[in-house]
Amino acid sequence: MAYQDLYWRSSEGLRLHARDYAAASAGAGAARLPVICVPGLTRNSADFGELAQWTSAQGRRVLALDLRGRAGSEYGKRSRYRPPVYADDVLALMRQQAIPRAVFIGTSLGVLVTMTVASKRRDAVAAAVLNDAGPEVSDQALQRIAAYAGKPLAPMGRAEAVAYIQRIAQAVYPRYDLADWEAMVERTFRMLPDGRWVLDYDPAIVRTINPWMLRLLRPLLWRSYRRLARGCPTLLVRGETSDILGQDLALRMLAAAPGTHLAEVPEVGHAPSLSEPEARAAIADFLAQVE
Repeated sequence: MAYQDLYWRSSEGLRLHARDYAAASAGAGAARLPVICVPGLTRNSADFGELAQWTSAQGRRVLALDLRGRAGSEYGKRSRYRPPVYADDVLALMRQQAIPRAVFIGTSLGVLVTMTVASKRRDAVAAAVLNDAGPEVSDQALQRIAAYAGKPLAPMGRAEAVAYIQRIAQAVYPRYDLADWEAMVERTFRMLPDGRWVLDYDPAIVRTINPWMLRLLRPLLWRSYRRLARGCPTLLVRGETSDILGQDLALRMLAAAPGTHLAEVPEVGHAPSLSEPEARAAIADFLAQVE
């Protein structure tokens, strides 16, 4: 993949990593807003590989982030695995790279980070793609995630890793074949020197999920969403069978910010990979309307 590794420092000195995809044309890239991609809870920059390549080919620089505690970024204190801290890390990257404004594409937790960035510095988010999450999450969905995410998992062989990923995600991606599951292992695990595979994130990131706290913060999150979606072009992407962004919640989000556009990805749960034809077409159309 045509990217360079980019590193920057958090306020407390953590070394953080992003994949930096240069715009295909320097002239066009200089005139078009860059894209910042923020992944989900246990995910990382590799999830945006396909999207970043075709977006950069259209003349936009793309920065796909590893949030602290994931993949190429250093692990931090458990108490610091929170959206406001992640947002500060993103703003630190923007300052280092002299990026005053960007288009944000956030998946799941990345949606909350995007909203938080906008609440901290309103002009930082010029446009937003919110992938399959919103201002509230059901307890049932959180329980489903907690059933596997962050659980101790011994190093395993590649075939075992493929079987594990397929077992926990088959319902989300029913159209995936073996090659898709193998590719997902590459994005989810890292290989140890002895050839075995381990999950590529700090398990402590999951232990910061608190359903009670999320319910308490719901009014604040709705306020952050309205401020974001009413202040800049916004595209909401929803997996047809998602239990994180249900149809009722999506409709309430559209009602709260009538200018928001909705794209639904059929036969996909939480969360669309954004490589699906339906998601790609919606994002391409959306970006074509943004400078």
